[in-house]
Amino acid sequence: MLARRLGVVDATTIGLGSMLGAGVFVAFAPAAAAAGSGLLIALVLAAFVAYCNASSSARLAARYPESGGTYVYGRERLGDWWGFTAGWGFVAGKIASCAAMALTFGSYVAPGYEKAAAVAAVVVLTTITYLGVTKTAAVTKVLLAVVLAVLAGFVVVGLPKAHWQPITWDTAGILQAAGLLFFAFAGYARIATLGEEVKEPSRTIPRAILIALAATVVIYVVVGATALGVLGPARLAGSTAPLAEVLPAARIGAAAGSLGALLALIAGISRTTLAMARRRDLPARLADVHVSEIAVGTVVCGLILAFDVRGAIGFSSFSVLVYYGIANLSAYTMERKWTAVAGLVGCVALAGSLPLGSVVTGLAVFAVGLCGRWLVLKWTR
Repeated sequence: MLARRLGVVDATTIGLGSMLGAGVFVAFAPAAAAAGSGLLIALVLAAFVAYCNASSSARLAARYPESGGTYVYGRERLGDWWGFTAGWGFVAGKIASCAAMALTFGSYVAPGYEKAAAVAAVVVLTTITYLGVTKTAAVTKVLLAVVLAVLAGFVVVGLPKAHWQPITWDTAGILQAAGLLFFAFAGYARIATLGEEVKEPSRTIPRAILIALAATVVIYVVVGATALGVLGPARLAGSTAPLAEVLPAARIGAAAGSLGALLALIAGISRTTLAMARRRDLPARLADVHVSEIAVGTVVCGLILAFDVRGAIGFSSFSVLVYYGIANLSAYTMERKWTAVAGLVGCVALAGSLPLGSVVTGLAVFAVGLCGRWLVLKWTR
């Protein structure tokens, strides 16, 4: 049984720690390659879709304050298969993100030994989540403070050097960049997945989600504009560590951000797997939150050792956009608000605009999950 220990500040911190992770240090480069000087338009578009999704998620979380997020909402509002699709997409996409975050951390702190450093980080952070959600929130606060300090330093150093170019409009490029930047906004889902560990969930979860998202949008716009103004679209697109080119200490922020995002991801994924195991969509043993945390950490370590998944941003974005599309559809059945319609349309548009390889990989992973569930159901019947 999970205990309700998190207040608004703790829940908001976990959301901020999830969004202000490695995404802010790595997502601007591929987005600039797609959108050029239209990067900020793509950022605003991604933020708008994220707001619509957050609004739907907040309403649903207030109605269904359980662990599992859209997996639970989809089952309750649309049916079992919809819920499974959301849960499977979240778990698969975010486990890939975990491995990517861990490898990003390893590449910053131990070049040449990044896989060993990544596995060590996963082991330590899995241990922290095992010790309880309050420990997770406390460590996230420390890592978030480091990230915010580094981003503030980047803006202070970079803004006086910024020279912005006229915006060139490329609709396809802007849509693709928005889809890639959505990867950096998706962390507010972690607040909803902790629904059974939040005090006064009907009040706390909506407030924490919207506060965390609003703060993140402001920070991303300022940081993105500074990076674009200092480096220019071409240099920004070609950089592997764009913020570090302006402020070398940004490497410390990237390492801390990777750890913060990884910590929140492990906590969020384990709660979704717990919810799926309760309803027999995953092995029943995973209905114990500590077993679920260990299982997630083990799978992430296996992926790190077997593959180089730092290029998983597109696949993760596709999976999470499907997840939020189902959240918006669920919210529409409960209360027909324009934000649910706009969020659903936005999710479909951004998912379809992602690189073809990301879309194909995402569809293949969903097909595996859905076919697997059908086979299991047929066998048990």
